[in-house]
Amino acid sequence: MDWVYYILLLVVQLAGLVLALFQMPGLWLMLAGTGIYMWVTYNRGYVSVSSLIILLLLTLLAEVVEFVAGGAGAKKAGASKLGMVAAMVGGILGALVGTIVIPIPVVGTIVGACVGSFICAMAVEYYKRDDVSHSLRVGWGAFKGRFWGIVGKLAIGVLMALVTMFVALPIGAPAPAAPIAPATMPSTLPTTLPATQP
Repeated sequence: MDWVYYILLLVVQLAGLVLALFQMPGLWLMLAGTGIYMWVTYNRGYVSVSSLIILLLLTLLAEVVEFVAGGAGAKKAGASKLGMVAAMVGGILGALVGTIVIPIPVVGTIVGACVGSFICAMAVEYYKRDDVSHSLRVGWGAFKGRFWGIVGKLAIGVLMALVTMFVALPIGAPAPAAPIAPATMPSTLPTTLPATQP
């Protein structure tokens, strides 16, 4: 039965990666699936608590990388704080619009996220400085930042899937400890006490 659980876990990991491509919380699904697998097979010891903590840290890292990437790219290109925020928000909105407008799975989401970061960062910077060259440069920085943020998140997701596949493999679990026999008492007690020295 453990192999059935393992195969289901692998399906969840794959589904999580696909959802992550669509800017959905796929990595959290991967983490939750691993946690449920650990709970179901807890007495077999396939997945340790430390392994689950490592996966949690990777998930948090991936979210931070994706969220701040567009803003970081815009900042590197000289954006204001408002321009950085616009790049991050634009990436989220663009991903939603791109998924609807471009009906090609994954491609529409990624293109939409990058273009959304570009448009929002560029528009805010143009409004603030009225400089086309500067706003285009910031927009392009936001575009590249968002793209590399998506790539980074997916790379971390693949790493999480590989770690999970390895640590959750249902072989080599520690054998249950043999019960310890209770200490036996001697069947007879001495009938005479040793003589005491005067």
